Amino acid sequence: MESSASSGGPLADVRVLELGSFIAGPFAGQLLGDYGADVIKVEPLGEGDVMRRWGVVRDGESLWWPSIARNKRSAAIDLRRPEGRDLVRRMAREVDVVLENFRPGTLAGWGLDYATLAADHPGLIMVHVSGFGQSGPRAGDAGFGSIGEAMGGIRHTTGNPDRPSSRAGISLGDSLASLFAVIGTLAALSERSRSGRGQEVDVAIYEAVAALMESTMADHELAGVTRGRTGSVLPGVAPSNVYPTRDGGEVLIAANADTIFGRLCKAMGTPELITDERYATHEARGRSMTELDGLIARWTATLDAAELLEILGEHRIPAGRTFTAADMLADPHYAAREMVVRLTNAAGLEVPAAGVVPKFSRTPGSVPAPGPALGAHTRAALADLAGVGPGEWDLLLSSGVVAGG
Repeated sequence: MESSASSGGPLADVRVLELGSFIAGPFAGQLLGDYGADVIKVEPLGEGDVMRRWGVVRDGESLWWPSIARNKRSAAIDLRRPEGRDLVRRMAREVDVVLENFRPGTLAGWGLDYATLAADHPGLIMVHVSGFGQSGPRAGDAGFGSIGEAMGGIRHTTGNPDRPSSRAGISLGDSLASLFAVIGTLAALSERSRSGRGQEVDVAIYEAVAALMESTMADHELAGVTRGRTGSVLPGVAPSNVYPTRDGGEVLIAANADTIFGRLCKAMGTPELITDERYATHEARGRSMTELDGLIARWTATLDAAELLEILGEHRIPAGRTFTAADMLADPHYAAREMVVRLTNAAGLEVPAAGVVPKFSRTPGSVPAPGPALGAHTRAALADLAGVGPGEWDLLLSSGVVAGG
């Protein structure tokens, strides 16, 4: 059967059965679908995945849903019923990957754990995304992305030093976990091509966050340095900050490397700073960060943002404005890189979303289909993966085990 996903993506021969809801897990399914995988999303009957109503809603549909469920097929199956769980077991025999983000132990209680499914399909890969992982004293605890961000350490380093810890304005922990789920899926698929055997991939949200925390543990244990909140800068890295402009804009300038700092000094008309002992080396600039930022800010404040960026560009200094969504939608580089795609949702509204990342030269990913209606592919997916014929379909439909067409 033809998938709703691109037939030319690098994962065009991979089938994924997605179980779960919210962001951690389903975002991984979105990415795998972007790369051409056939992703069959199992949703509960009734209202389906909560992401259908999450965030900003217009005309009764979440503006997030067309993107996070793009390239997926929706199968509405009641997993609370034994018949529904049996259908999923049958479907799992025909896929490469089962992707799930239920609380650990839930699938085992339903007889859908890896050991059970792999008994019929030794090559199956099961990817788990949870708050704290499948083992350890907190494995069974409820874990949301915000908790993972706190336990993973990034909240402690985010914000201003004189205020409580802050968060990014997105679901960072969930998204990071999904990225590691995709990496783990690809690694397991690669290993299976050699061994012929599947395995479990265990992603914990807090661990996905902790993996990004650089040398913070070593800094603390071996040097007695505990990184904390430092606002818009990194200690010892200068100049690299957001600077004001005459027209009220904000421009980020990253000129902390010696050669780039020299070019910045020339752009500012202050070449003498290149050899000034306070700024001549990376270490010296780190010690004089506050004073140096003040000098640069006084210069940038005399220029409008566009004029400042033009000067910085002429001197090959990394710089850029702080973008809003409006900037992304209007930016020519975003457009040239196809980083804004437009999906038509169920209400007929054209919804912009981020394009496919990364770009592939020979087998490009694509976004041919927005998030589907609940159960739009139930019958076709069950016929394709579970061998459900017309008679069994009618029985399942009439008994309320499945829904959709």
